[in-house]
Amino acid sequence: AEADAAGAATNGLVAAPMAGRVAKLAYSPGKFFNASLDKASTDNERMATKLSTADGDIGVVQIAGLIARRIVSSLREGEELIAGQRIGLIRFGSRAEVYLPPGWAVLAVTGQRALGGETVLADARSAEPLRVGTEH
Repeated sequence: AEADAAGAATNGLVAAPMAGRVAKLAYSPGKFFNASLDKASTDNERMATKLSTADGDIGVVQIAGLIARRIVSSLREGEELIAGQRIGLIRFGSRAEVYLPPGWAVLAVTGQRALGGETVLADARSAEPLRVGTEH
């Protein structure tokens, strides 16, 4: 099974990277640093979603940014999702992070722009080696 990018670059819609059940939701209030900073992952307002899939649990974290300061999510624990289903909305300047189980082949390259529903981030069953990109 493949995990697609969770965050759409232009409209802020966050989609389920693959089908599964919402196992846990955790909202954390916080600050509103620029979402591109490392400290935004721990210090900014965020909504974490644990998704139980046939290939293991994955996590999607929506992180509010400096400008928008808003996360919208209507998910409920126990809800069944299909791949690509809308799970949230984060406004301009925010970001989404995807956490995968150990052993998954990561198919995206560091610094690659990911488009929700288009970019394949990882594959649970692939034996492909880690990809290396080139900075332009």
